[in-house]
Amino acid sequence: MGKSPITSPLSDSDKAAVGTVLQATLVDLIDLSLAAKQAHWNVVGKNFRSVHLQLDELVTTARTYTDEVAERASALGISPNGKAKTVAEGSGVPEFPDNWLKEADVVTAVVGALAKLIDRLRARIDETDKTDLVTQDLLIEITRALEQAHWMWQAQQA
Repeated sequence: MGKSPITSPLSDSDKAAVGTVLQATLVDLIDLSLAAKQAHWNVVGKNFRSVHLQLDELVTTARTYTDEVAERASALGISPNGKAKTVAEGSGVPEFPDNWLKEADVVTAVVGALAKLIDRLRARIDETDKTDLVTQDLLIEITRALEQAHWMWQAQQA
């Protein structure tokens, strides 16, 4: 089915622009949740437990907002695509290292991934300023949550 069965309050051009932003955000959040789970399974070291649990919090945050982004797209008549191939081809999350990692290396990787995603989200906030303030509000909420997580992960490096 090519044409959306869901009508959109947006013009076709605004819908296309917002669709691009939402799709990019969707794949970034899916990949963040996967990278955090990979880290969760492979973290080792003296602070294992606290990092292990903090990674689960990050996974929960990413998965919660993944669903909200996908449902926002659907509400606008935009079909969200969270398939593995789409995520692998479109994510802006830095590739997470393989194998066992000391907690300090995990923290460094997570801090870097969050910084990159926050930069991407802030650009998308600007992009939606004229096209859809409701989507912009969601992006602001996601950015707020990821900036808070970024602060908490950075605090471990102090």
